[in-house]
Parts: sequence; C-alpha cells; structure tokens
Amino acid sequence: MEPTLYEINLASFTPQKTQDLGDDFRGQSASGEKLSFNSAFMERNGTPFFGISGEFHYSRMHEARWEREIIKMRMGGINIVSTYLFWNHMEETEGVFDFTGSRDLRHFVELCRKHGLYVILRVGPFDHGEVRNGGLPDWLYGKPFAVRSTQEGFLHLVRRLYTEISRQVQGLFFRDGGPIIGIQLDNEYMHSAAPWEMTTGISNEWVPQGTEGEDYILRLRAMALECGLAPVFFTGTAWGGAAYSPRVLPLWGGYAYRPWIFYQHTGEHPATEEYVYEDYHHNGKTVADDFAPAYLPEERPYACCEMGAGMMCCYYYRFIYPYKSVDALANIKLGSGCNFLGYYMFQGGTNPLARNGTYLNESQVPKRSYDYQAALGEFGQIRESYQRLKALHFFTRFFGDRLAPMETVLPDGASQIDPRDTKTLRFAVRTDGESGFVFVNNFQDHLTLPDRKGDTLCVRTRQDTFTFPIRLASEENAIYPFHFLMDGIMLLSATATPLLRTVADGRITYVFLVPDGSEGTFEWENGTVSTPFSGSQDFSLATVTKGDVCIDVIRISRGMANQLYLLRDGSLLFTESALLEDESSALRLETTFPDGVLMTYPPKRLMQADGLMRDADRDGLGIYRYHIPARTIPVAVENTAPFRYTLSLRPEDLTGLWDVRLQIEYEGDIGHLFLGNTLVHDHFCNGDIWEFGLSEYRNQLDQPLCLVISPLREGAHVNVESGMAARSEEVRQIIGQLRSVRACPVYEIKL
Repeated sequence: MEPTLYEINLASFTPQKTQDLGDDFRGQSASGEKLSFNSAFMERNGTPFFGISGEFHYSRMHEARWEREIIKMRMGGINIVSTYLFWNHMEETEGVFDFTGSRDLRHFVELCRKHGLYVILRVGPFDHGEVRNGGLPDWLYGKPFAVRSTQEGFLHLVRRLYTEISRQVQGLFFRDGGPIIGIQLDNEYMHSAAPWEMTTGISNEWVPQGTEGEDYILRLRAMALECGLAPVFFTGTAWGGAAYSPRVLPLWGGYAYRPWIFYQHTGEHPATEEYVYEDYHHNGKTVADDFAPAYLPEERPYACCEMGAGMMCCYYYRFIYPYKSVDALANIKLGSGCNFLGYYMFQGGTNPLARNGTYLNESQVPKRSYDYQAALGEFGQIRESYQRLKALHFFTRFFGDRLAPMETVLPDGASQIDPRDTKTLRFAVRTDGESGFVFVNNFQDHLTLPDRKGDTLCVRTRQDTFTFPIRLASEENAIYPFHFLMDGIMLLSATATPLLRTVADGRITYVFLVPDGSEGTFEWENGTVSTPFSGSQDFSLATVTKGDVCIDVIRISRGMANQLYLLRDGSLLFTESALLEDESSALRLETTFPDGVLMTYPPKRLMQADGLMRDADRDGLGIYRYHIPARTIPVAVENTAPFRYTLSLRPEDLTGLWDVRLQIEYEGDIGHLFLGNTLVHDHFCNGDIWEFGLSEYRNQLDQPLCLVISPLREGAHVNVESGMAARSEEVRQIIGQLRSVRACPVYEIKL
C-alpha cells in the first residue's frame, strides 16, 4: 500500500454553544452533589462527567456472584450499571411478585451503591433482551386490551408493576443519597417487538410494537413519578424511529454482529458501517447508518446505551465474537461525538427458571445461557474485550472533562467510506479549535484491514500544525493528543494514547498506551527537558521538566495496558487475572493460573499473601511471583446412550475454591446440561469451548450431571408420506460427540 498524506484543517473551526436542558435533566443528592445535562454532555457539580454504563441483568445471575462482578465492572472503568427489570421475572403469576434470591432488586442496587456505581433501571414494561415475550408475562396474552398501549386495563397493570418496583428501591434514588440516577421506560417503542412464545415453529404471533408515539411515553413517565420512581432523568432508546419525547434523554447504540438478520436471511454477514466515523452532534450532517433523530442533533447529547460489548449466538447464526471489535467500536463512538458510552451486554448471565416450568429466554437463543460473549462472562470470565476497554475507560475518566466539550471534525468523505474499503485511513478529530485528540481506527467487522505503516496525518489549527506518522497494526485503534497540557507542561503531540494521571510516591505521573504498531513518539514545547525513555518496550519511564514543574511519563504496550489496574491509593498493578479491590482497599486476585506474575508501580509497594514472593525489580516495576498448589479435579465421564453422558465430580474436590468451571468441547448442534431433572445450562455449538460454573451447585454434586448433545443432522428431511398421522425424520449423516471435559479451578489469592 502506497503511503498517503492526510490533512485536516481546523483553522475555521467555530465551537457550538451548549444549552442547559432544564429541570427534567437535573438532580441534587441529599449531600449536595449535583448531576445535570446540557445539550452536549453530562455534568457533575458543574464539571463535565463522562458516563460509562455497563449492562448487567441482576436476575440473570445467582445473587452470590453479584458483588464480585460489580467490583470487576468498577475495576474495568464502569461507573454506571444499567439493568433490565424483566416483568415476567418479577410477576410470573398474576398478582404474585417475587423479589427474592436472584430477583432481589434492592440488594443488587445496594451493592452498586456500596461500590460507588450509579444505576439506571430499565423498567419496561417491554424490555426485549432476548427474554420470552420481551419480558411481558404469559398471562397478559388473553387480556381484553392491547399491550404497550394507553388502554386503561394495560396501564392499570403497569401502574401496579411500577408501584412494586418503587417499594423495592425507596431511599435508593439519587435525591435520597442513593445510586439510582436514571429510569428507562418502554424499550424501542414503535421500533421493535418480540415473538409471543405461546407457540413456536409454525405460528407467527408477535407482541405489538406500539402505535401511540410520545403520548404513550409521557403516560409512562407520569405514572412512574406518581408511583415514586423519581430519577434525575428518564431515558429512551432512539434508534429505528422509536418514539421520542423531549422530556426523555434519547440513547443510541450500535451492533456490527447481527444474528437477527439470519432469522429470515441466508448467506454471508455483510460488513457494516459501524466502524466508520460519523458526526452525530452537528445539524445537517450526512450519516451513513440509521441515525435519523426526531430532534436536531445539537439539541441533545449524543449518548449510547447499547453498544455491542458482545453478542449472543442465535440458532441460525453462530460465531466466535471478535473481542477487539469492542474497544474499536468505543473509539468510533468517541471520535464521532459520543459523550456517554453504554455497553450491552458488559456482564453475561444465565436466565432463571420459571416457577411454572417454562423457559424464560426467547426461542432463537439458548434456553438458559445468556453469556452474550460479553466483556465479563456469565461465570465471571474476563475476556480480552474487558482488558482492552480499560484503556479507553481510563482515558475518559481522567481526560473526559477535556474531551466532552470538544466537537467532532471529520475529513471530507469520512462518513461515506465504504466498509469494504481497506485503503482509506479512518480517522476523526475532537477539538476545541486549539487542542484535541485524533481518533484512528484500523478495525472492520467481517473484514480484515491491513497494517498501516507509512501514512502521515497533518492537523492544522489557526496557530500550529501537528504531524502524526500513522503506524498502526491491523485491528488496532488509537487516540493521539495534540496541544495537551500536563500540569503546566505542554505536550505538542504524541503517537500514544493518554490513559491516566496519578500521584505515585508523591510524584505526578502520566501513563500512555503505545498501540500495537505505533512508535510512541512525543513532541514537547520549547523549553521542556525530557530524559530518554528507559526500560523495555512493554514499560518505559521518562522524566519531563519545565521550569519548576517535574512529571514522570510512563509508556506501556497494549499487552501491559490490558493488564493495568489503578488502585485507590494511586498505585498501578499489572496482572493477566481479575483484580478486585473492595471498598476498604482490600485486594483479591481471581485467577485460573496457579502460577503467575504481578507487577507494581511504584516498585516498593509491599504486599503479603501465602505463596507470594518478591522478585528483583525490573524496568522500574516491582515484580512479584505467586505460586498456588495446583488442584486437579477429576471428572468421570460415562457414555450412557447415544449422545448422552454422565459427568461425575466429588463435592469435596471443590472445597477451598471460589469456583470450578467445566470446560466442554463437543461436536453437534446444541448441548444441554442437566442436574437431576433441572436444565442448568445449554449452549449452541459454535466451535468455541463451552464453559459452565459449578459454584452454586457445589452442594448438589453428589449426583452426576447429565450432558445431552443434540446432533447435527446433515441432509435431513421429514417423511410424511404415510396415510395416517405418522412422521419420521430421515438423515444422511448424524454428527454429535463429546470430545473432552475438564474441570478448571478458579483460585482466589488475598493480597
């Protein structure tokens, strides 16, 4: 590929004026903390605040796992937990509400408060979320009124639902000192619905998508307030022509992996427009995707609630989710003007069982599993997407107050780049006219972009020109600063992404990520003295001074950034495993590796734990090695019938472990795992390892698990030629076998 010079001129840039959005988007806590929105961004106590929302469906996880996963979300940079409240999880039988166990909404919200996270409740009545009937209870089907309507019979039942929810969360709203800041009303109203799951396979019955527009939304809003649901702001999904009201904050999203197109479609998945930069916050701009708001873009912030942080496999579309797609999508949204990131799903889950024996997932997805290949798996697995997202979340946490007032400027034709174009550099600028950030993306779904090795980008302002050599690996993304002030020292430009500012051992320290393929160059203003970076390619340190100001600058590789955690005391810890720091600063390591390395900065941070040994410092880092006696957990496998196996474990083998994950490799169509007569998990075979956490079943393992594989049937057809009511399936080849099962221990180390 021939090197190309790209230019973008900011000399004529004129900033927008922001408008306060008024009392519908403003609140104050009992302690005096203030939250509000203007037309461009969220504010906390008058300062730009960058919300990072992660979806976590509490009723799709055993309550014993909640706190640990909430802490992981906080450690990964999430500051808002968003959760659906599925009506059929709460009121499966008409008039009987269940808020116990995994349905204990109040306990979940209290845990979010304990660990300093805000909460957005998505209260419905319709949610979707691949839940049976979109979350509407079965008993609504025979009522003499339309659901998702303003008919009084339906509103009466919704009012009862909202009242019961309100009773659970009283005292937990922001105004009371609690964490609940937002309420989403009916989901995707007038845009999407869900199948009624009363019958499947033949009929085509659907929940109505609604027809009453803003009137319906405002009726729900007023009713929620009457019932005591009083957030700082209400939200609503805005894509696809969904109903809009100016009294509700419109939220957006984006999915590049779309199983729903295969419900009635065959062939290859197309490359999508999701990895092309757009301008979502200036009026009159051409946008390539379905961004067609019912308001002028400059009137509301561009904010997201459903950016794909994973995707489920549906029956007709199974794939292994590319984890590098997630932070690339977040980069695209930030560069396109987003000032509020929201991921769906950030935390995977497992659907609860209904009391009446029905399964509560939609029929196109597994009956129990809703892992979603999310950043955090349904049994606590940390995925590469979780590790990579931390870098962007550090960036918005520490520099989001600078970014939020900045506006998007695109080069000509940027939003019309064909997703299949592998040559044109994809970039955008967020700027205030003098300083800013260059966003570069080299990822495309369903297509591989080549490494970028020779391009140059020039950014021209009224007074300066900043030159960036573009070196970026395939599937990588970057944020490069220009005119970036660091405690009185001006960084003119860098080909490294600023992550965070901390004070370590009394020294001001900035940490930058050098993306894969990039060179990590820094250009300082005249009069600045910088020592050469010393250390390794993974971690190097320089000291920068100007006058009486002195700061340390750390460069880390992508691999090290994936391992980076910031502790409450300002120090850094690097580990490949999940690190949990609770509200008292106690540290725990959750790991599947019995041997590993921890690195700390500053290097003299002391830790004590059984099996933890201090090694020699290296490259300015404190090095620790840990060793845990490895546990081998035998699994006895017996093939009891075609495509049926028993898996036997001894309960005592799980003693002293946080969890044990069964790792199953098999060939077939669907895998079902039973314990006794209960289906505890299932999986659509997609070529990946099927994992199942045993923690909540450890006291029931005196009986074996039963694994049933539904085989693939090649050349299958149904013979109906009998004169009577006989049918039989005839197949050319049957594929279904268990390849291997192992039990993977999950250890916990207290530091």
